[in-house]
Amino acid sequence: MSAADKIKNAAEDLAGKAKEAVGKVTNNDELVAEGKADQTKSDVKQAGENVKDAFKN
Repeated sequence: MSAADKIKNAAEDLAGKAKEAVGKVTNNDELVAEGKADQTKSDVKQAGENVKDAFKN
């Protein structure tokens, strides 16, 4: 996995966590759901990159 991909995934995960936190503070269930979805998307990308790395070695 390239460093750029790791940074993108980490940024997306962080953005998702921020959305979720803001949604909880403002009592906005839709924003909480979006944040969780962003985190899940980031986790899936990370898992895919880990599989790629495993086959490279």
